[in-house]
Formats: sequence, structure tokens, C-alpha cells
Amino acid sequence: MKRLGRQLLGLVLAFLIMYGGMTPTIRDYFTLPRVQRFPTSTPINLKWDLPKFLAQQVDVEVITHHDVTNKKINTSINDPGWLQLNLKLFGIIPLKNIMVQVVQPVSVVPGGQAIGVLLKTEGVQVIGQAAVIDSSGNKLFLARQAGLHVGDTIIAIDGKKVTSDQDVANLIDEAGHANRKAKIRIKRQKQVFTLNIRPKYCHETGRYRIGVYVRDSTAGVGTLTFIDENRGVFGALGHVVTNSDGRTAIDIDDGEITAATIKGIHQGQRGRPGEKIGVFLENSKFSGIIKKNTNVGIFGTITGKPKGLINHPIDVALAENVHPGPAEIMTVVDGEKVERFKIEIEKVMPYQRLSGKGLVISITDPELIRLTGGIVQGMSGSPIIQDGKLVGAVTHVFINDPTRGFGVLAEWMLEETELVAKNIGGNTLNAPALHIFMSFNHVFKNIL
Repeated sequence: MKRLGRQLLGLVLAFLIMYGGMTPTIRDYFTLPRVQRFPTSTPINLKWDLPKFLAQQVDVEVITHHDVTNKKINTSINDPGWLQLNLKLFGIIPLKNIMVQVVQPVSVVPGGQAIGVLLKTEGVQVIGQAAVIDSSGNKLFLARQAGLHVGDTIIAIDGKKVTSDQDVANLIDEAGHANRKAKIRIKRQKQVFTLNIRPKYCHETGRYRIGVYVRDSTAGVGTLTFIDENRGVFGALGHVVTNSDGRTAIDIDDGEITAATIKGIHQGQRGRPGEKIGVFLENSKFSGIIKKNTNVGIFGTITGKPKGLINHPIDVALAENVHPGPAEIMTVVDGEKVERFKIEIEKVMPYQRLSGKGLVISITDPELIRLTGGIVQGMSGSPIIQDGKLVGAVTHVFINDPTRGFGVLAEWMLEETELVAKNIGGNTLNAPALHIFMSFNHVFKNIL
């Protein structure tokens, strides 16, 4: 009988593996994130939907580190804390472990204002290469031949820290006049190394050069996503500010945001993204210091109050509560006036944290389409409101369809401001612990 039981178990497992490879619901189950958040006093729904015959074979062990060990787990949890769900087939075979964090609801004031963004980079960034014309008219690409790449950051020359393009020009010219190689300290992603390049006298410019174009800052127009007025914290853009290679995040040495006004719109068209034409305002009603440049936006501290800011905060929806359907964005298309426009959330992808692309959205408001053609540059960071809550921000446009694009989930942005915990960190599930075993279906209806 034992042998027969093992054979039957093996057949069941083989069937489940084959079935799981073909069924979207099974694949969705196994791709559930290992860490999920839910607000206090809200029923926890992990959004899985296994077939009934299979769900009955899955047991859930629930472990909590609440102080009260005899407390029953109801449909919602009133106190912040952590739960660990251990999912097991037949109560024996481990399938998946999921950490659930129950958090206090967070409220912020949504933005929508146009902002000027100025980032002062660490060192100076190589943004292009050019030939040095020698006395014979030859074109010499000295930096390229030495291994200097576009996107590299020059942090020092001959042991002297550089902070501007003029520093680089002066030190290169100085090495050339001394007839020696310039020792150029380079940062490329996480690697730091030195290149030795001998400058050549350029008869076209009348000074010694190595053949690079550099810049020491990045400026542009974006959109403010939210403010936490109690802590003086802001989030904006919804995506990382990159170097000229379009992939590497700019290392911030200093940065700020200020008020901007929109003077015009270049409409987006298929194959050609549009953009807002904005200018920085000299007498800004607010200013912000940028502390972080991440793949889900820029973050820092803010003083003053942006024009058109609404008078009350709204709740931030956690990823598990965002759903496909109608929504709105708040943004500026003329001057400093924040307006609301209708959109549709087509898809929610809470597992795309690393890419920062958690939403697929489409513009449905005919007036916004008439004015801009859809999503345009400068709209990045425009808050997305659904069911009266902040659910995300606009980030990218689809090149071949400017009415559609990506958005970032607001929960991910909050993690970077530490308004909610970013990860488990030092939280551990210590004894005494509550162990509960029950059927898979019962868990979703009655435990959490």
C-alpha cells in the first residue's frame, strides 16, 4: 500500500507540473511576489485563483510575530506587523513562502506641477568624442584610442578633483604644455580606473586637447508626483535620470528642483515622442533638494508650497489594490495650471519592481489627445489617481503609439522616501509564534 501511495503521489505531482506549465492561473500563482503589503483593517487578498480541486490540496501555515499568541487571525489585521505564509501541497510538500507586511495607510498630497530639475553630477560626464586636428591636418581620436567611452565620468585629472568642464579643459591644457601624459581618473558604472592620455595641440582651437565633449550638469522639465508636507519630502519623475548612454543612472553630487511654467507643446506622433516646452521660474514659490536618483524617480526634501497644490492629502494605494480600469492623471499643459485628464489603466504588473514599469496606461481624454497627442516628455511624474487614491505616476510613452505608455506604482516610490519600509530589514519572526494549518480556500476567506 505504501508503494502504491508513493506511485499515486508521483503521478499527481507529474500531472500538476505538466498542468502548471500550460495553465496561466498556475503560472500566475508561482510568480506571486514573495513580499506583499496590505493596509491595516483591510481584507488581505493575494489574488490567486487555483482550480478548486487543486486548491483543496494546498495548506497554508501562517506565522505571526504579534505579541498576543492566542489572537485569532480574522479577515483583516488591525496592527502593523509581518506574517509569513508557508504554502504546502498535501500539507507536506513546500510550494512557496510569502511575507505579508501589514502597514498603516499612508497619505500624501498629489502634485502635477511642472518642475525644473537640475542635477549636478559627480565629476564631469563624457557626452561625445571629437577629433583633434594636428599641425599636419590629421584627425586624432586620442580619448577613444585610449579607451575613454561616452557615458564615462571623469572624476579627477593628475590627482585634482574636477567639478566642471572648465576644470577638465584647464588641466588637459596644463598637461599638454608640460609635455606629459594626463592621468585621468575614470568612473564607469561601479568600476574606477585611470587612463594615461597625452594631449595634442589642436590647431583648430589653439589649445591642447584629448578629443572629448563633457558636461557637468543635467537640466530638464518634469512633473512633481507627491509631497509629504509633515516631513517635507517629495517624489517626482517616476523614473531614473540617466547618463547620455540612456542606461546608467547619474551619480548625483548636488541637485535641486524648482517651479517651471509650460510655454508650449510639441505634439507626440507615431515614431516621434512629443515634449513640453518649459522654462524655470526665477521667483519660485518652492525649492527642493534632490537626495536620490532611482529607477522609480527622484526624491528629496522640499520647502515652500507649489502653486495649485490641493489642500488635503489622499491615501496611497498599495500595489495589490490597483486594478485595470478608469483613472485620471494630474499634469500641466499650459502655464502653471494643474489639470485632470482621463486615462485607462490597461494592465497592472506588481512584479516589475526592478524595471519600474508597473502599469500600462492609455490616454482616453480627447482634450489631452488634441493638445499633446498623448504622453509627451515632461509629463513624467504626473500622478495617477484611481478610486480617490494615488496609485502611480506616468513614466514612459510607447514610441509607436503616443496615446499609450508605462507608469510606476506609487508604493514603489514611497519605498524610496522611507514613508513605508522598503524591505524586511531587521524584522524577524521570533517566538512566540502562532501556527495555524487550514485549507487553501479557507485562508483567503477567513484568515487575513
